[in-house]
Amino acid sequence: MFAYAFSNQDGFLYPLQNKYKTRIAATEPLALGKHSVVFDFAYDGGGMGKGGTGTLSVDGQKVAAGRIEFTQPIRFSLDESFDVGEDTGTPVIDEYGAKMPFKFTGTLNKVEIDLGADGLTPEKHGELERLQRDYAMRVQ
Repeated sequence: MFAYAFSNQDGFLYPLQNKYKTRIAATEPLALGKHSVVFDFAYDGGGMGKGGTGTLSVDGQKVAAGRIEFTQPIRFSLDESFDVGEDTGTPVIDEYGAKMPFKFTGTLNKVEIDLGADGLTPEKHGELERLQRDYAMRVQ
């Protein structure tokens, strides 16, 4: 069972994602039937783009964990997608390229995303806005 990949094939715009790819996967396949699959990310903090630990749980039991060295410090381009059940943008991992859109054929009863509080100070929010503007000017 595969749960998370952090990747982007565009090494020019996102060089760290092209270089560092993380896969957190259980050692056993997911059994047939209804399950609750949870991916939890514990961010290191200390600024944008920092890493953390990802933990994959099935039905309340931890099945895998791993270190993710970097996170996306700003948003992706508008032509990338956030998909559930298939991938219509850049393949999240290289192995998916030939299988695009790599549709999930089971049934998803519910998808819940809880981002939690960002914990940023007003100064950090201002810094983030400045960095987003600077980045947008560089890629135009």
